[in-house]
Amino acid sequence: MTVTSLDYAEKRYTSQDGLSLYYRDYGPSADGLTPVLCLPGLTRNSRDFSAISKRLMRERRVICPDFRGRGLSDHDPNWQNYEPTTYIGDIRHLLCALNIHRVFVIGTSMGGLLTMGMGAAMPTVLAGALINDVGPDIGESGVEKIIAYMRDGAAGFADWPDAVAFLRARFPEIPANTDEEWLWIAKGTFQKSENGRIEHNWDRAIIKPLLAPSAELDLWPMFKSLRGRPLVVTHGALSDILSAETLAKMQGAIPELTAVTVQGIGHMPSLSEPECQEALNNALAIADHAQHRRYPRGRCAH
Repeated sequence: MTVTSLDYAEKRYTSQDGLSLYYRDYGPSADGLTPVLCLPGLTRNSRDFSAISKRLMRERRVICPDFRGRGLSDHDPNWQNYEPTTYIGDIRHLLCALNIHRVFVIGTSMGGLLTMGMGAAMPTVLAGALINDVGPDIGESGVEKIIAYMRDGAAGFADWPDAVAFLRARFPEIPANTDEEWLWIAKGTFQKSENGRIEHNWDRAIIKPLLAPSAELDLWPMFKSLRGRPLVVTHGALSDILSAETLAKMQGAIPELTAVTVQGIGHMPSLSEPECQEALNNALAIADHAQHRRYPRGRCAH
């Protein structure tokens, strides 16, 4: 099923294990400039990228999926599938279904970690990347704050002002200044249920893998797999997820990366900041002009 709007088409595809997953499709589908894939954060969805997609769609196709368990995608009956390997499998399946062999990825928070995973799992597909406020070393205090936020908001809210107040109290360093901007963020975080309450728009079970015991992973090899491509890392100066020290280590590991620190905000930049837009435009220009192997039409390269 496809539902069109002025800016994008609403589409769905079926995952390899049978879930119906949603994505927004902006811009021209014909061959042209490098397409962009936007990957949201842990509890976020495709709506977060509406502003940047409207800007980029003038010249290129932009694909913005809702991960399983988020937004308009199906919830997974098995909470153990809410983990990176499954998400990367869904991304691979989406790109293959769309016959997209080469893509520039914008990944925010968890989406940035999945971008690193794509560099390792499907290196020929990745034309370049912007990683938004996350790195191979993740701030524990930031993760704990996100988990507390997911737990505290589970009961929902009486109305939208209550939901906005909840977000403003917990994330005062988000780059939002007006009541309208905060309401927009809230409406991308929560939804109005049939009983009239404002409830989160993600499956409550996505928190379970975060609470389950797991071996600590070394994410640096995955990050280093992004070498040799145009790469931008954006960073909120007050972020408790990506520290200045980790960003410096990332620059040491990949000296050619472009690091952009946005002053006065925490986790994470909105990417509407002029310095973020400039860095993204430069990286996309390099990706557009890079020599790359072309695959025969109809063949999925990944």
